[in-house]
Amino acid sequence: MAKQTFPGLQTSTSPLKKVIGTVVVLALLVVVAKYPADAASWVKTLLSWLDGVVTFLRQVGG
Repeated sequence: MAKQTFPGLQTSTSPLKKVIGTVVVLALLVVVAKYPADAASWVKTLLSWLDGVVTFLRQVGG
């Protein structure tokens, strides 16, 4: 039996997961290509939200 480098990490995925992942990546590329300004705004908003969550968790934890 072969050793896994990371316990619990699956090295193979089903074809359906690969197809869904490919479709999601292609959809994101289309959105970025068609609406670059909106996509940039969405990313800035998401990063701002994540920064707020990290700040909250730091204040709660310490």
